[in-house]
Amino acid sequence: MIWHLCIKRGRTLTVQLYQTDSYLNEFDAAVTAANGQVVVLDRTAFYPSGGGQPHDTGVVIWEGGSARVVQVKRQGDDVWHTLEGAVPPVGTAVHGTLDWERRYQLMRTHTALHVLCGAVWRDYGALVTGGNMDPLQGRMDFEFETMNKELVAEIEACVNAEIQQGHPVRVATLPREEAFQIPDLIRTKINLLPPQIQEVRTVEIVGLDLQADGGTHVANTREVGCVRVIDYKSKGAINKRIYIELEAQAGE
Repeated sequence: MIWHLCIKRGRTLTVQLYQTDSYLNEFDAAVTAANGQVVVLDRTAFYPSGGGQPHDTGVVIWEGGSARVVQVKRQGDDVWHTLEGAVPPVGTAVHGTLDWERRYQLMRTHTALHVLCGAVWRDYGALVTGGNMDPLQGRMDFEFETMNKELVAEIEACVNAEIQQGHPVRVATLPREEAFQIPDLIRTKINLLPPQIQEVRTVEIVGLDLQADGGTHVANTREVGCVRVIDYKSKGAINKRIYIELEAQAGE
């Protein structure tokens, strides 16, 4: 999707564990830099805010101390963690634990939006013009000229049918040249992948959707559970917004 293009620009200073394992919710690391309440870790499972996916929260603990992680963001090749309370000095070994309920809800929501995007692209050929999410709810903008109650109900039914198909969700990292040989890899109105980016992370909902994306996802669409379209709005002549909500209980 538009919001989550995973990029590698030479040496990565913080090993981004969430890129290869969305289910990792605890990890060990060391503090490599600190500035006030913000620390950089040499490796992290905390997802930084970016585009439409909010950052993770949780705690880090170390010998003699602990602190809540209240904000996470990328600065170049580093991932910065804003702490509430004590701050461990550079060189300290820490153990990080994510707020797993929040993370898993975001994973389900993000995959639901990919199902929505895949179904709308396949059935209507509509490009994405924007999107955002919070745990268990999100919105996506599409290049539709018209939208009505009947069309929205049709889209909702299609999305839930695809979720119940139990599509596997697969992640891969490809060289840029190889990635851009994939038809329709970029589903957005504007290609936001800069030319200097030479490796592209892709997320595939097998049999439905394949996009450049850097976010966290569930392993199978059944984990998403039931999705409801709770509203839709016109945001311009050819820009329509769809709002979705997920049930609190995940699917099996």
